[in-house]
Amino acid sequence: MTRLPTVLVTFLLLGSVVACSPSPSEEPGTPQLHTESRGPAGAVPPDLKEYYGQSLTWGPCAEYATTGRSRAAFRNRSIECARLTVPMDYSAPQGKTITLGVLRKPAGDPAHRIGSLVVNPGGPGASGMLMAAGLAGAVSNTELGARFDLVGFDPRGIGASEPQVDCLTDAERDAERLDSDADTSPAGIAQTEREHRAYARKCAQRSGTTMLANMGTRDVAKDMDVLRSALGDKKLTYLGFSYGTRIGAEYAEQFPGNVRAMVLDGAMDPDQGKVAELVAQGAGFQQAFEAFAAWCSRQEACALGDDPSRAVTVYQQLTRPLLEQPVAVGEGRKLSYSDATTGTIQALYSKRLWERLNSGLLQLTRGQGRILMALADSYYGRGPNGHYSGLTDAFNAVRCVDDPRLTDRARLRKADRRYEQAAPFLDDGHPPSAARGVCAFWPVPVTADEVPPDPAKLPTTLVISTTGDPATPYAAGKRLANALGARLLTFEGTQHTVFLQGNACVNRAGIRYLVDLKPPQEGTRCTS
Repeated sequence: MTRLPTVLVTFLLLGSVVACSPSPSEEPGTPQLHTESRGPAGAVPPDLKEYYGQSLTWGPCAEYATTGRSRAAFRNRSIECARLTVPMDYSAPQGKTITLGVLRKPAGDPAHRIGSLVVNPGGPGASGMLMAAGLAGAVSNTELGARFDLVGFDPRGIGASEPQVDCLTDAERDAERLDSDADTSPAGIAQTEREHRAYARKCAQRSGTTMLANMGTRDVAKDMDVLRSALGDKKLTYLGFSYGTRIGAEYAEQFPGNVRAMVLDGAMDPDQGKVAELVAQGAGFQQAFEAFAAWCSRQEACALGDDPSRAVTVYQQLTRPLLEQPVAVGEGRKLSYSDATTGTIQALYSKRLWERLNSGLLQLTRGQGRILMALADSYYGRGPNGHYSGLTDAFNAVRCVDDPRLTDRARLRKADRRYEQAAPFLDDGHPPSAARGVCAFWPVPVTADEVPPDPAKLPTTLVISTTGDPATPYAAGKRLANALGARLLTFEGTQHTVFLQGNACVNRAGIRYLVDLKPPQEGTRCTS
């Protein structure tokens, strides 16, 4: 299930700021349990008053941690957490409910507080609580941290939200990663599709079809409006990275009158078809791979050699043998071809990981795979104890109800071929596959609508797009800005997302917009 063109699912769209690590003892004292009633605020649908006006009980965040990373991050004493109750199915609001985990760092200057800044890191499947905890230290001494409560929530089915989407056990996920699904013969395709059917069946059995049917971005946007009101904000101020830009665009379509300000960084194209999105992303990662190869060729020791024009060939020679002979990495685990390429992709999200990628590839030349396996583990959300965060299951659950399903074998084979042409470094050497992906066997229908936002109903929003973004190409940001009637801020660099990650030009423009509602001038460009 790991051959991407076969699965027809893009790579996880994660804003790299998720990796921020707050100090556990940033401020003295422990948050005291207290209940606030700030809602309902702003527009409230008549059948949802109970949800929009609910009180939130805030307290220490330790009990909300579900992974090793969140356990460390949630010890930060400057943050507090609560649970928000929402309908599982908005068409039946009096029916079953679910809860969302919410994390907040209160504004540093309460007297001049503007409201809440709600953040989402992408995925889909990533934890907004973890992102907010990671950003807490970064914004604490800034005007952004002084004027806004920083708020992150775990979308439905994800992280601290209950119940979680559950498809595979940790052992089943480890086993699945060893299978690269490279065999594109009729027998190989049949085997791949049996695995996909089994995966979809397990998701339905372990998560329930009602939960799966209401996991889409449509529902997350509704949850975010409930959160806005419960926080006491008449209008939403939102910062979304990567897939989080799709949440923002969906919110803008459903609730245009409830938007105060919106920064969308690492944008997804709202009108791009599934195959076109996949191919564009493949081309983006190929561009990042070539930039890495050029950088690597100038290092004292480069696993890809000193001739960037041969980097794809050398990389294929390094990784393709893993299809037949995975490399043992200890603890009974083996580095597969899919894990090696996934670890590479993880490192191509940011230049900060290029040295580690080169070290991992140098290890592979010696028949070792520990570094590449660690990079792949990070991508999949696998902790040192072998427990997975649920990121991949949530990713599939969201995308399978968000995107049209491609089942025509001729189109699948053509899409696979186009992907390999766009990203030759990921070509495993086998003929294109016609296997149907997981979503073709999903037990519930697609729920996304195709109604675009109406720019005339929105205030000016801000889209940030990076020229060398591997996961969400620059052109996608331009198209999203056009669809929203937004101001476009261009960052010239090679990384996935940039706001609040150290670039003074981008940070200055984004903060001024969020605080004063003054977007940067049209055509503004920032450089690394």
